[in-house]
Amino acid sequence: MKRSYPVSNLSCANCAIGVEKKLNQQKGVKSANVNFASSIAMIDYDPALTDPEKLREAVRSIGYDMIVEGDEEDLLIKQESESEKKYQRIMRNTIYSWIFSLLIMAISMNHLHGWFDYLQLALAIPVIGIFGRDFYIRGWKHAVNKSPNMDTLVALSTSIAFLFSLFTTLFPSYWQERGMDVMLYYEASTMIIAFVLLGKLLEERAKGKSSSAIRNLMGLQPNVATVVRRSDEGSLTYEVTKLADLKVNDLILVKPGERIAVDGVVTEGDSFVDESAVTGESVAVEKRAGEKVISGSINMSGSIVFKAERVGKDTVLSQIIKVVRESQASKAPVQRIVDKVAAVFVPVVAAASLLTFVLWITIGGVGAFSMALVSAISVLVIACPCAMGLATPTALMVGIGKAAQNHILIKEATAIEQMRRVDTVVLDKTGTITTGKPAVTNWIWIDSDQSDYLDGYTRDEFRSAISSMEIRSEHPLAYAVVSFLKSEGIMPTEDLESFEATAGHGVSATYKGKNIWAGNQKLALEKCGEDYKSKKESFKSEGKSILFMGIENRCVAVAAIADKVKESSTEAVKELKKLGIEVHMLTGDNDSVASSVAKSTGVSHYLSGVLPAGKQEYIANLQKQGRVVAMVGDGINDSQALSVADVSIAMGKGTDIAMDVAMMTLITSDLRLLPAAFAISDRTVRLIHQNLFWAFFYNVVGIPIAAGLLYPFTGIMLNPMIAAAAMAFSSVSVVLNSLRLGRFNYHPKG
Repeated sequence: MKRSYPVSNLSCANCAIGVEKKLNQQKGVKSANVNFASSIAMIDYDPALTDPEKLREAVRSIGYDMIVEGDEEDLLIKQESESEKKYQRIMRNTIYSWIFSLLIMAISMNHLHGWFDYLQLALAIPVIGIFGRDFYIRGWKHAVNKSPNMDTLVALSTSIAFLFSLFTTLFPSYWQERGMDVMLYYEASTMIIAFVLLGKLLEERAKGKSSSAIRNLMGLQPNVATVVRRSDEGSLTYEVTKLADLKVNDLILVKPGERIAVDGVVTEGDSFVDESAVTGESVAVEKRAGEKVISGSINMSGSIVFKAERVGKDTVLSQIIKVVRESQASKAPVQRIVDKVAAVFVPVVAAASLLTFVLWITIGGVGAFSMALVSAISVLVIACPCAMGLATPTALMVGIGKAAQNHILIKEATAIEQMRRVDTVVLDKTGTITTGKPAVTNWIWIDSDQSDYLDGYTRDEFRSAISSMEIRSEHPLAYAVVSFLKSEGIMPTEDLESFEATAGHGVSATYKGKNIWAGNQKLALEKCGEDYKSKKESFKSEGKSILFMGIENRCVAVAAIADKVKESSTEAVKELKKLGIEVHMLTGDNDSVASSVAKSTGVSHYLSGVLPAGKQEYIANLQKQGRVVAMVGDGINDSQALSVADVSIAMGKGTDIAMDVAMMTLITSDLRLLPAAFAISDRTVRLIHQNLFWAFFYNVVGIPIAAGLLYPFTGIMLNPMIAAAAMAFSSVSVVLNSLRLGRFNYHPKG
């Protein structure tokens, strides 16, 4: 069983690593990943061996908490509430820390001693014991659990400064007797806490923005819905019901302007529904009885009643929220490397601090004690595992959120990192490049005479009769004809007589005393000899099916029917080629159909008549040639190929199996989203690299300076307060750099 749970009180990357380590040690847990940026634990566990409460107790034992009660939506709401409380608590502690620290600083800068030393002590105690107490609690627990973190560094550095100052306040003569200056570092210990808290405050605020994609998706769901109930007497009542209380088969009334609460099928009324927020379709879709509606869409015009088919976590919108949430909590390959570095970072820094102190005393003697202490504290404070820990997950969170806004659903963080390496895209034909449904592509009147009359009928009357026959036909292509005529404003007539369907030929009926027919080549040859052949060959070369139609023994019209290429597909292939990506097409159709589609879309490599195993083999062969392959498909027959591709992409209107296998889903089934996915991947990975560079560069440069490297050349020593400010800024800068992606507005539709 795989579930995601919010984790409370995470303060740094090592905290997340500590919780992850603890969870993975629990019996029944197959794997656990904890994402610091999203504060989410993704746990795969065996319900027979453990349960969420036991896992929560394990997390609590090391000073954190995990929210486990409720469904996915409840967990999100509770996490939002916890995050807000945490933000308010940090803000309160930050404000008071700064007030007390500035008072201590004012006393220190004016070199006031005597009873002022005790005043500094009195002002420092609340900062250490109340406003900054979380650092000491968590730092100690992590140290005991052999997983020291940033809290450990802060607790260690401020404790050393505070205890040294306390000893000096109580026993100043100890230093005076040894000819050393009396130095107090209360302002250093409290200002370190004040700066770190300020950094945490800014970081929490910025991290809140990085999770805005989830909040925006949640905002698409209404809190209540109007349920229609029928009393025993037969009268209708309308009851406003909470979303969580809705059940399958409930009848729900939606008025104009209201959001649709759950997925279902319309039973009464007709209206236009705006589905753009969920599917990306910019044009409102007409909904009548029998049409499906999806949660999160907006009813634009008339009132409708629909029967609920999917409620709660089963709705399309809930599934999208779940996927985005899990994806943001997952880890990219580069993050695992960073986690390993962060795990050993704190012990290395502690060793560097100790080495700094020893070197200062060795080189400068006892007289250099003060500078040795300041340098050792600065090394502890300036080191920042948080910047490294935030570098990858914050960029991924924003990137995955930006993809969701563009109707690209990323299931695995690996996909966003792999996508930019792809040099070959393999497209399935049916349902991916094409609509997946047969449609009339050409309707040609054989008689060149433009008169509106045909043997006593108007052309519209003739087409109305054809529509009536095809509605009664069970042939797979019949719906395409009816749909095309409907789009032309032609509705079926009710005046047909003696309808007859002949297997392997077509359909015929009597209309206003004359025989009207529609069918294949055999029927056309039987009815009108060789007259039908004029248009046949050109359509056949394009791989289209042909429907012949006539009156009595005369062939009147020809319709060409094919699985229509989406208008967006050609544009998408063109954009992919501009990016230097080679595009291939695979199809089970015959060669004439494949070549026609390839030619019309600009695909230069294609293979026809290929079975599912053949698609898998085709991708494997490309990979053997050293190519990084993305496979795009929509059906069960694509699942094998999707499973072996470097990046697997499903079409949102395809089968559930294809979407389960795929790392990424294009919700609108619009291939123009592919170039957008490449652009978002490229930007996100570039941000990750930038963040990691600055995080490592900051530590590589900052730690030696804090140790006093510049002192022999410039006489400059780094004050621990400045070190704390630099450390806080490094974390905030990484998050703010990631948030720049939020302003990136690539849109595949121009």
